[in-house]
Amino acid sequence: MRVALDDFGSGACSLAHLRDLELDTLKLDRHLIARLPESSRDAALVRNVIELCKQYGILVIAEGVETMAQYDWLQANGCEYVQGFLVARPMMAEDTGHFVQPFDWSALVR
Repeated sequence: MRVALDDFGSGACSLAHLRDLELDTLKLDRHLIARLPESSRDAALVRNVIELCKQYGILVIAEGVETMAQYDWLQANGCEYVQGFLVARPMMAEDTGHFVQPFDWSALVR
């Protein structure tokens, strides 16, 4: 069994959750991602959470990634997985067949 903590960075979350829970995955809430990379305060916070998770062996997924600038910043700062409108908009189940094909990042304009 794997355990993920969703929406980290919103609501009643605590850094103690990283210490006390046997987590496999941490999902950074979209509110932490929204102002990247422009906000130096948000960048410092997200960078440090990613580093702390790496030290604990926790996989990090960034939610709400909408721009290539956000994606590039996250990749450069050690976040290997993203989800959000940059990757795909919400879709109906019958439309997911073509989506499971390997994603071509080169198709996105940088």
